[in-house]
Amino acid sequence: MKHKSDIEIAQEAVIKPIREIAGQLDILEDEIEQYGKYKAKLSLDLLKRKQDAPDGKIILVTAINPTPAGEGKSTVTVGLGQALNLLGKKAVIAMREPSLGPTMGIKGGAAGGGYSQVIPMEDINLHFTGDLHAITAANNALSALLDNHIHQGNEKGIDPRRITWKRVMDLNDRALRNVIVGLGGPVNGTPREDHFDITVASEIMAILCLASGLDDLKKRLADIVVGFTYSKEPVTVGELGFQGALALLLKDALKPNLVQTLEHTPAIIHGGPFANIAHGCNSLLGTKMAAKLGDYVVTEAGFGADLGAEKFLHIKTRAGGFEPAAVVIVATVRALKMHGGVKKDQLQEPDKEAMLAGASNLAKHIESIQQFGLPYTVAINRFTSDADEEIEALLDWCAAHSHPAALSEVWEKGGAGGMELAEKVIQTIAENKNQFSHLYDLADSIEAKVEKVAKTVYGAKAVEFSSKAKKQLKEYDGYGWSNLPVCMAKTQYSLSDQPELIGRPEDFTLTIRELKPSIGAGFIVCLTGDIMTMPGLPKKPAALGMSVNADGKAAGLF
Repeated sequence: MKHKSDIEIAQEAVIKPIREIAGQLDILEDEIEQYGKYKAKLSLDLLKRKQDAPDGKIILVTAINPTPAGEGKSTVTVGLGQALNLLGKKAVIAMREPSLGPTMGIKGGAAGGGYSQVIPMEDINLHFTGDLHAITAANNALSALLDNHIHQGNEKGIDPRRITWKRVMDLNDRALRNVIVGLGGPVNGTPREDHFDITVASEIMAILCLASGLDDLKKRLADIVVGFTYSKEPVTVGELGFQGALALLLKDALKPNLVQTLEHTPAIIHGGPFANIAHGCNSLLGTKMAAKLGDYVVTEAGFGADLGAEKFLHIKTRAGGFEPAAVVIVATVRALKMHGGVKKDQLQEPDKEAMLAGASNLAKHIESIQQFGLPYTVAINRFTSDADEEIEALLDWCAAHSHPAALSEVWEKGGAGGMELAEKVIQTIAENKNQFSHLYDLADSIEAKVEKVAKTVYGAKAVEFSSKAKKQLKEYDGYGWSNLPVCMAKTQYSLSDQPELIGRPEDFTLTIRELKPSIGAGFIVCLTGDIMTMPGLPKKPAALGMSVNADGKAAGLF
């Protein structure tokens, strides 16, 4: 039987005016700004009014290492939120905004799938309310102001060879990774090497997602280090006086966005940093608003638990002063078979042995969440092609290892397909003591923090720092930056820094090639392996299948 595509399901859905969705929550008339009939921004005054209200329980959805077979973490996030509401719980979903890079590249959008989607799906996956464009504009305004400062006399003595700030755009464009700017003679600026990142890797994206309000946003923007002087001293946005203009460009983007699911569960979608090169979590303001509006918050962090969840637990919880009530770890039979060595074109054939071999990847992620002291549930996200004996074998594996687990069929059945999972999560929260603690202290050295993450979360036997990274460790310690958390930039496909090492690699050495200061965001980025901060497009990008019909309806989005 041919299934409807995600976009067909979304376009056939009955969508309520966004004011009706706001009416389900304690949101006042003057706390909502509509962007058309079905999208709205929420005023930060809402948080001030509800600052003394109790917080709902935060459920973090994470996953195994992704494979081309698909895991469906966003789909489970949406479906679990819908299921909780079907059980009579007041649930609000908090998710990231999609980036045009993967939407038009290979991964596709990030609005869920099947009958567990957030809508209007076309808007969310394209320009939405313009937040990512505002971040792009603010980032590139800083680049323009910085180059103008150098052109107009360079009062701060910035060394053009040591500028660390990069331009950005919200598309995959490998040709812009390394560029030369300022060519064409003296009137066109100072020639220098420059680089482009994708917008979702920008420090301004991370700042927007970790800021607690406008004042904090301005402070964080002022703390951005743009480069170094000829005497190798860091130069900040605050020293240059640019933070006010940048905050002005971001004042509306800072407000979280309210939409709905196919079943009209409220969803706050705000911010979208990648988890393999940034910190991978939706905005702190979005999560906090959801917690003030619902009894349960279902949120997700990008890629596997080695990336998004680790950063959620080490970076976001510290910035927000909260902790999750439980973690859901999403796995699929298909993905586990790939981790067990099955090729993508052979996934239709039942193979319990390969799946159970691949379960070593799931086991490592479970161990990591246990190390944080958090209750957890495994969500087995069912694909319609999965064989019953494979599902039973995976459930038996979970039971044999005393891992709470439940089947999720939310892609096919919406909230009704997540009832078992929702009940299991509620039970897990009620019956297990939350003993959350961080794996490292902020007082630890950068080197010690990296080693703790690498050995405890990835399973590395050792960490090796390049000569450049070793030099940076000493410099950063001298600048007083050692007390910040680390944000690991690592491939999503493997627990290691080598994407081809699937399953549960052991006895590997993690290599740190370079450090980057993200002082405004409040962390040090550690680049491992060959990770790229500006992705490229595949041979046949998803954009080739996209179009719009005569009625203005999008086609080819997924």
